Amino acid sequence: MAALILAHFLLAACAGPLVGRLGTRAFLVLAVPPVVTVVWAATQWGTAARGGAVSWSLAWLPAYDVWIALRLDALALLMVLLAAGVGALVLLYCVRYFDDRTPLLGRFAGNLLAFAGAMLGLVLADDLVVLYVFWELTTVFSYLLIGHGSERKQNRRSALQALTVTTLGGLAMLVGFLMIGQEAGTYRISELLADPPAASTTLSVAVVLVLLGALSKSAIWPFSVWLPNAMAAPTPVSAYLHAAAMVKAGVYLVARLAPAFADTPPWRPMLLVLGSVTMLLGGWRALRLGDLKLVLAYGTVSQLGFLTVLAGAGNRDAALAAAVLVLAHALFKAPLFLVTGIVDRATGTRDLRLLSGVGRALPWVAGTAVVAGASMAALPPLLGFAAKEAAFEALLHGGPADRWALAAATAGSALTCAYTLRFLWGAFARKPGLADTPVRPVGAAFLAPPALLALLCLLFGPGVSWWNGLLGAYASAFPAPAHPYLLALWHGPGTALVLSAVAWVGGLVLFLLREPVTRLSRRIAWPTADRVFGLGLLGLERLALQVTGFFQRGSVSVYLATVLSVLLGGQLAVLVVDEPWVGASPPRLWDSGVQGAIALLTCAAALLCLPVQRRMKVVVLAGLTGYGTALLFVVHGAPDLALTQLCVETVSLLVFVLVLRRMPIYFQETISRRRLLMRVPLALVAAAVVATALWVVAAARIAPPAGAALVTATAGHGVKDVVATVLVEFRAWDTLGESAVLAVAAVGVTSLIYLHRRAGTAEATEALAVPGTAPEPLAPASPAGPTAWSYGSHFVTRGPVAEDTAPERTWLAAGRTLAPEYRSVVFEVVARLVFHPILVLSVYLLLCAENLPGGGFVAGLVAGLAMMARYLAGGRHELADAAPGHPGLLTGLGLLLSTSVAVIGLFDGAVLHPFSYDGHLPVLGHFHLGTPVFFDTGVYLLVLGVVLDIVRALGARVDQQVERAAHEVAKGARP
Repeated sequence: MAALILAHFLLAACAGPLVGRLGTRAFLVLAVPPVVTVVWAATQWGTAARGGAVSWSLAWLPAYDVWIALRLDALALLMVLLAAGVGALVLLYCVRYFDDRTPLLGRFAGNLLAFAGAMLGLVLADDLVVLYVFWELTTVFSYLLIGHGSERKQNRRSALQALTVTTLGGLAMLVGFLMIGQEAGTYRISELLADPPAASTTLSVAVVLVLLGALSKSAIWPFSVWLPNAMAAPTPVSAYLHAAAMVKAGVYLVARLAPAFADTPPWRPMLLVLGSVTMLLGGWRALRLGDLKLVLAYGTVSQLGFLTVLAGAGNRDAALAAAVLVLAHALFKAPLFLVTGIVDRATGTRDLRLLSGVGRALPWVAGTAVVAGASMAALPPLLGFAAKEAAFEALLHGGPADRWALAAATAGSALTCAYTLRFLWGAFARKPGLADTPVRPVGAAFLAPPALLALLCLLFGPGVSWWNGLLGAYASAFPAPAHPYLLALWHGPGTALVLSAVAWVGGLVLFLLREPVTRLSRRIAWPTADRVFGLGLLGLERLALQVTGFFQRGSVSVYLATVLSVLLGGQLAVLVVDEPWVGASPPRLWDSGVQGAIALLTCAAALLCLPVQRRMKVVVLAGLTGYGTALLFVVHGAPDLALTQLCVETVSLLVFVLVLRRMPIYFQETISRRRLLMRVPLALVAAAVVATALWVVAAARIAPPAGAALVTATAGHGVKDVVATVLVEFRAWDTLGESAVLAVAAVGVTSLIYLHRRAGTAEATEALAVPGTAPEPLAPASPAGPTAWSYGSHFVTRGPVAEDTAPERTWLAAGRTLAPEYRSVVFEVVARLVFHPILVLSVYLLLCAENLPGGGFVAGLVAGLAMMARYLAGGRHELADAAPGHPGLLTGLGLLLSTSVAVIGLFDGAVLHPFSYDGHLPVLGHFHLGTPVFFDTGVYLLVLGVVLDIVRALGARVDQQVERAAHEVAKGARP
C-alpha cells in the first residue's frame, strides 16, 4: 500500500520531463500507478468481502501513539477502486482533451497524479493524524488544479475560495481529531471503531469539529459555495475531483466514523438536516443555470447532500445504501463531466442556450450521456435505480427523523430528474428557432473513458447483487436489523417504487415547465453564496486594515506596550486562577555574595539606561547587562552558557554600533507626563509578573533533575561535555530547526537592506538609490577610490565610487581606502595580527566541544567577531580581503552539511542517529570522530555566514549608501 502511494508521488515528480518529451502521450505513462492500484485492489476483494483487512504500519511518533498506519477494508477498497479507477480513465481522457501546446501541461499532469496519490492515502489511512495529512494534501493539490490557468482571475479566485473554505474546515477537524484521540487514548481508526470512547461533552464537541471538516470538504450547505466556482478548472479536474475524489472525502469520513459516533449527539440531527437542505438547494439552483458544467456542479452538491443523509443516518441499511450510491454517483457523474468536455471541445461552448442539434452530429456521445443521465435520474435497469431504491427503503424503515429525510430525498430526486432532463435537452436536442451548432468530429479514443463508465452503470444495474458481499461487509459494522436489506435490481412493487415514480413524474413536470420554473427561481433567489462569501471576505479585509492601522503605528514603544499588555493579561489570568505559588518553595535572593554583587551591578546598569539621552551610551549600558548575565552564568558554574552569552552580547553590541551610524546621536522622542505615567507602571508590573512566573516555573519541579542521567548518557558516548552533547545529539532536531530559522531570518533581514540582487563577493557595480534619486549602477573605480569613511572634509571631491572588492594586495587595505582622520593604525595592525589567531581559536572551540566548553554556535560567533574586527579596522575593502566569498555560500553549505548528517542517520533507522569512530594515528595518538562533529561544523559555517551577511548588509552596504550620497554631492559642487 505504501509503495503504491509513493509511486504516485514519485511519478508525479517526473511528470514535467515526461510531458516535455512525450507530449500528451505522457498521460499514458502517468496512468500506470492508478491502473496497478486497481489491479492490486481487485486481488484483495475476497479478503475485504469476508470482513477481513490488509494492514501496514510504521512508527512515526510512537511516544504519542502516532503511526503511519494504512488499512484496506471493505469501505477503503470501494474508495480505492473509485479513486484509482476513475483517476486512470481521466488521465487517459487527458491524452485527447489537451494538446502538446497546452501551457504548463507538465505541472498540471503532476498535480493531477499527486492528487490521486493523496486521495489514495486518505482512504487507506488508519490513523487520524495520517488521515489529516493526506486530507490537507488533497486540499493543496486541488487548489493547484483549480488554479491551473492562473492568468485568468476567475481561476485564481476560485482556487483561493476552495482553499480557504476547506482549510478552515480541515483545521477544525484537526482539533476534533486531537480531542477524540485524547478521549479514546488512541489515534488508530480501527481501534476507535472497535472500542469507541464513552459519550461526553468533550466528545460531542470533537464530533462537531470533525463534521465541520467533512461538510466543508463535501460542499454541504453552508459550505457549498466553493464547489460550483471550482468549475473554472479544466474538465478532467471537474470529472475527477468533483465526482470520484475530493468531494467524496467528506462523505467517506462520515461513513468511516459513523459506526463509532452515530449515536453521539448531535451527529444525526446535524447531518440529516444539513444534508437534506443541501440536496434541495443544490437541485433547485441547477434548474435555472445555462452552463452545462454548472448544472452538473449544483447537481453534485445535491447528490452530496443525499449521500451525507445516508452515511450519517447510522443504521445498517442506510450505510449499505450510502455505499452503493457512492459507487453509482461516481459512475454516472464522471462520464457526464467528461461528455461535457467533449461537447465543449467539439462545439466551442458549454452554454445550453447556444447548443442545438449536437445529438444528431455526435450520436455516440449523446448515447453515452443518455445512459449516464438515466442512471443519475434513477431509471431502471441502471445502477442509479438500484441505489435509489436501497436509499428509499432504508429511510422508509427508520425513525421519525429518517421519514422527514425521506420526504426531502423524494423531492430532491424529482429535482434530480428535472435537471438531468435539462442537461440532456440542453446539450444534445435540436431547439426550435436555433440553427444546428457546427461540430468537429470526435475520435473513439476521446469517447472511450466516459463510454466505459456509462457501460458500467448499465452492467452493474442488473449485477448490483455482486456488490452485496463487499458493501455488506462495511454495513455489518452497524447493528443488523431483523430483516437486513440486500442489494437487487428488482424488489417488486412497494412504497419505494411508488416514491421513485413520484420523483420521475415530478421531475418531468418541472422540466416541461422549465420556463416558468426558471423565472420563479430567479425571482425568489436569495443572494448567491458566492456574493455573501465575497462580501464577507471584503469585510474581513477592511477589519484587518483597521486593526492593523490601530496597532501598527510605526512606534516601537506602542508595539512593546501591546506585546506586554497581552503577556500580562495571559500570565495574570493564569496566576490568579491557578494560584501556582501555593506550596512553592520561597525564592532565594542569591547563592553567594559574589552572585548578589554581580546581580546588583547588572540591575544598576539597566537602571542607568533610563535617563541617558545618547543612543550609544544606552547601547553600551545594555551591553553591560548582557555581560553581567554572562558573569552570573560563570558564578553559577555554567561556562558553556557564559561563553555563548558573552559572544552573543559582543556581536549584538557591534551590530548596534553599525546601525547607529545612520541614526541621530540623541533620542528625539519627547515623552509627555501622561505617557510616562502609563509606561512606568506597565513596565514595573510586567517585570514583576515575569519574575513571578520564572519563580513559579522553577519551583514547580516535581521530578528529579535530569543532570545525572545526562552525564551518564554523555559518558556512554565517550565524551564529557553534557551541554554540547545535548545540542548536537539528544536535541539535534531542535538545533537543526533553530539553525534553519536563523538562516531564514538572516536572509530576510539582509534582503530588506539589499534592495538589488546580491551578486558575487560584494556589490561591485550596484549601488543603492539615494533618497530622492533613481538607482543607477556605479561606474567601476580604481581600487584606491573613496569609501564611506574617506569622505572627510578634504576628500569630498574625490573621484568615482570604489568597487566593493579589495584593492590591490597590501598588508593593510585601509591604507589606501580610509581618510587619515578616520584611521587608527594601531587598531588596524592589532586587528590584522589577531585575526588568524582568533580564527584558530574558533576552530579549537569547534573541535573541543565534546569535552570542553565550546561548540559550533560559539565558534561561529568567534569567527564572525574576527571578521567584524577586520571591517571596523579597515572598512569594507578590508572585509572583502578577509572574506572574499559570498556569505550566502557559507550559510547554505552549513545548512546542507547539518541536514546531510541528519539524513545519514537514516541508514541506522533514525534521523540524526549519531555514528562514531575511534582510531589511532602515529603522531596524534588516539582520536575520536563522530557525526556530531560534522553536524556542529555545519552550525559553525551557518553562523559565520549569517554574521558575515549582517556585516555586509549593515556595514559595507551602508558604506555604499554614504559613498553614493557624497559622490552626488561632489558632482553637484563641481562647476
